[in-house]
Amino acid sequence: MNGQTVLELRGVAKRFGRTEIIRGVDLSVQRGERHALIGPNGAGKSTLFNLISARTPLSGGEVLLHGRRISGLAPHQVCRLGLARSFQITNLFPRLSAFDNLACALLWAGGHGHAFWRRFSRLHDVNDRARELITDIGLATRADVPAGALSYAEQRALEIGLTVAGGAEVILLDEPTAGMSRSETERAVELIRKVSAGRTLMMVEHDMHVVFDLADRISVLVHGALVATGDPASIRANTQVQEAYLGHAGADRAGAVHA
Repeated sequence: MNGQTVLELRGVAKRFGRTEIIRGVDLSVQRGERHALIGPNGAGKSTLFNLISARTPLSGGEVLLHGRRISGLAPHQVCRLGLARSFQITNLFPRLSAFDNLACALLWAGGHGHAFWRRFSRLHDVNDRARELITDIGLATRADVPAGALSYAEQRALEIGLTVAGGAEVILLDEPTAGMSRSETERAVELIRKVSAGRTLMMVEHDMHVVFDLADRISVLVHGALVATGDPASIRANTQVQEAYLGHAGADRAGAVHA
């Protein structure tokens, strides 16, 4: 981290009818930071990610990327400005191979746009980068396997690969280790650590072992409002967090936080 704010939320709010889902969130994320967003189910974490990435329009406030207001732009415009995200539910082309999924994601970054009349085999820059990336995410031996035939953990790894394929400086990962075994989670953490090097990472994650292993700072969202932001040590010791978040999440998660 170098102290430069890359992603900033100012008074971000979202209402559905009269129901407030996100209530005036202010947050700054620094360049190179790994920032975790935690909170009980229904706190609004994924909604906040949708607001940041322009998947859902704001009801109030603004989101800035590198000091530029991005709220109100289309999702693809935000992506081209350097912010990309993954989703809780894997979003792949199931009939295309793992390699071709990555190649598709690399087309725009390689300056090829939607040139569907060109063969992948002739796009040497795209193919070279896809080979590098599929090795980085640990799927080199599975490159020709249709994405739909990959294991769940492999699909999540491919999803992370797609998120970073466009060269985005800021990446948002929504529950990247959800549904994984402990060994799969450990491999996913190492992958996230690897692909986020030199980038700014913001992630929603329920596994507290993952959060405290990866995050430089942690923000806690409860009922659509931030109740605390700080380094892992301060979040562990925060009484308000223990009462507001751990009290809702239950004793098992409390034990995980203090592990």
